[in-house]
Amino acid sequence: MGGKSSDKTSGKSSRKSSRRPYRVGRSATGLGLFATAPIEKGAFIVEYTGRRITNAQAKRLEARGSRYMYEINSRWTVDGSSRRNIGRYANHSCRPNAESDVVKGKVILRATKKIKPGDEITYDYGQEYFEIFLEPAGCKCAKCAETRRKARRRAMRR
Repeated sequence: MGGKSSDKTSGKSSRKSSRRPYRVGRSATGLGLFATAPIEKGAFIVEYTGRRITNAQAKRLEARGSRYMYEINSRWTVDGSSRRNIGRYANHSCRPNAESDVVKGKVILRATKKIKPGDEITYDYGQEYFEIFLEPAGCKCAKCAETRRKARRRAMRR
């Protein structure tokens, strides 16, 4: 007896059914992408959008600090730095609930497990990004933060 069936019978479109199943909000690592409705395993979440640039252009931008580059093949990269690119708000996690994939030249995020409302949507950014940007400062994903907390507790007991 959900709102959808009653909306269909009344002829009105449900505001909830047309909303996206995510929102951008505060996260432990800055801004993040959070589920607002259940997302089933394997479901498409969002496209990672931006202008298509050459990998050489992307390397030059990365050298100046740009972080939203997604290499789609040996020649092209998506520059996802525009704030209109909702996919850029999905943060890295060493234990993610989504994955990225290139489908017909487009970068998409899809759920790798069922995601509950309120859960942050995360995916693994890959080894190269991890080594360049995350490892030097320390990974701040929930799994790594919990590992650090446990290590501090053990050290305090000694």
